Amino acid sequence: MTIMDVVVIIPAYNEGGTVRQVVEAARSCPLVDEVVVVSDGSTDRTVAEATAAGARVIALSENQGKGAAMYAGLQATSQEVILFLDGDLLGLTPRHVEKLLQPILEERADMAVGIFDTGRVCTDLAQRIAPHLSGQRALRRSALAGAPGFQEAGFGVETLITQYAREMGWRVVTISLKHVSHRLKEEKQGFLKGLCTRFSMYREILKVVFSRGH
Repeated sequence: MTIMDVVVIIPAYNEGGTVRQVVEAARSCPLVDEVVVVSDGSTDRTVAEATAAGARVIALSENQGKGAAMYAGLQATSQEVILFLDGDLLGLTPRHVEKLLQPILEERADMAVGIFDTGRVCTDLAQRIAPHLSGQRALRRSALAGAPGFQEAGFGVETLITQYAREMGWRVVTISLKHVSHRLKEEKQGFLKGLCTRFSMYREILKVVFSRGH
């Protein structure tokens, strides 16, 4: 296994109920050197919970979108291997983190994408239908450096990375994340607000798709 420094970057907007357990799982993985949480203008306990769990926290003063939060994490770190994790994950363990990182550290792949498996029916199905939307991704900083429009992509950032990987001919592997899921937006924000956020997410994804001519 190649020795490379690893950072876990967790973009989080009002994920005070779950971010601690995500940080703890990442920090407990022996392959991880640092965990950074980027609070994207959170107004709840995200910053306090992430700090208490031992993460380095970057607190953006206002909500700028997922792509911008991930970019802020990249700009604040220098490790070569990056693992992005969502802040609302349920059931994540250090072993899941290790499985995502191993293909990159062993140079068997250019990107590893985590797919929920036997977590919750609704989230499992969504990721099987659209694995390119998964926020759990390990890759090398040098590979990601050329991805255009990263900062402005919002919720479309994973689609942008997937399309860029396809264009560049990356070796991409999928990793089964057994018993992992995440909280639905409707659960976190209430049905109507969560539904509005979901439609906003789909709009940002489609914007990336059409802007790149796919």
